[in-house]
Amino acid sequence: MKLTSIISIFTVLAVLTGCSTAQKLETLKPEPDDASPLVYDSSPSFINLPITIKLSDIENQTNSLLNGLIYEDNNIEDDDIQIKIWKQAPIKIQNDPANPDKRIKTILPLKANIKYRIGTKKLGVELYDVREFNLNGIITLSSETALTNWKLTTKTEFKSIDWSESPTMNVFGKNMPITYLINPAISIFKGKLEKTIDEAIEKSMDFKPNVLQAVEKICTPFQMSDTYESWLRIVPIEIYSTNAKLKNDSFLLDMGMKCNMETIVGKQPESKFNANKIALKPVAKIPNQISANIAAISSYVDASKIMTKNFAGQEFGSGSKKITVKNVSIWHKEGKMIIALDVLGYINGTLYLNGFPSYNAQTKEIYFEKLDYVLDTKSKLMRTANWLAQGYILRKMEESCRYSIQPNLEEGKKSMAGYLKNYSPMPGVFVNGKMEDIQFDKIQLTNQAIIAFIKINGTVNVSVNGLK
Repeated sequence: MKLTSIISIFTVLAVLTGCSTAQKLETLKPEPDDASPLVYDSSPSFINLPITIKLSDIENQTNSLLNGLIYEDNNIEDDDIQIKIWKQAPIKIQNDPANPDKRIKTILPLKANIKYRIGTKKLGVELYDVREFNLNGIITLSSETALTNWKLTTKTEFKSIDWSESPTMNVFGKNMPITYLINPAISIFKGKLEKTIDEAIEKSMDFKPNVLQAVEKICTPFQMSDTYESWLRIVPIEIYSTNAKLKNDSFLLDMGMKCNMETIVGKQPESKFNANKIALKPVAKIPNQISANIAAISSYVDASKIMTKNFAGQEFGSGSKKITVKNVSIWHKEGKMIIALDVLGYINGTLYLNGFPSYNAQTKEIYFEKLDYVLDTKSKLMRTANWLAQGYILRKMEESCRYSIQPNLEEGKKSMAGYLKNYSPMPGVFVNGKMEDIQFDKIQLTNQAIIAFIKINGTVNVSVNGLK
């Protein structure tokens, strides 16, 4: 066979082959942006911080502060009195039956040694006689309570004394009973004793460290999803407090924290807690309604898998000009979503679409508005497959470019519910609450996922029980 004949045969085969082979579409890939991790500040929320402090806690704290020698005044020169007071047995603190909602009663078993100087100084000559008294009895005091600058303060009044032993006075080295003299002389030391009790209770009832420690733990970022690395961070703005109330055997103090609740995607964020910037503000009532934001997170990998399934079994086009979508990939670029469709059929290659993600509250689906071909893809289709660039086919494809985030919503609710069900960041502190209606807020994009922010209304209570 002549060479020209062989060339003619190959030419015919090439033409026939070219007629039966799909066109290859070479398009430029829009490279993804490196969107920074997302931080979202929600509108301010209120978290209840009801503080319950039992009188037994105050009693224990007071007893730990007042042991053995609880008061000593060794300077007799300033007021002619020198006093030493010892606690003989544990102090008891309870409601004052005369006014149980506002006052507490303190029972203090004590022993006192009092030196009282009587005399004068004339013409440079000191003429003094020092009398020494020994007391052993049970003192009863009544205290009015108030909340001042993070502390429970008291204004204590001496009420009565029951002698365990008859008061004595040292005369020539012997203790002589002087009950008939000492009862009127109680005023010598009762003011000092009242002050001692007030100072001890105020010191034992400085609950600022306890509250701030609890708030610090609450404000430590809490991981809501380890799969998608989502974190809930609470940023305190102000702390409010109502007046302390006595009820039964406890002090009740309603406190509330105004805060921002943020959802962060990515590595564990730092806490924004700063104790020095938190002030206590008095209010009449604490609001308890919150508006929290949770993240329904759809990674691009997962979203691509779902959308690929949506296209399964579908053909786009008509007659001999048809394509099927074999794979879908999505990513972020300049505020839009890029949707890459790998197609086979009359055209082989990758179609690149772009559009804005949106949310359908009724179907709980993410879909894409204003979906269109990327400019390079569109120009090549106009030259090679104008039929594929038509709006009708694009709209049909758009129907499959959507996916439900219902599973993500359920996961987000479940994670939030775990935080609101007796979550204890530290001993004695418990977080509880409930969720009500869910509202879609907005969508934002990261370099790894589409984040649909969902606003949840409900209540959060953080109970702080006792003082440690």
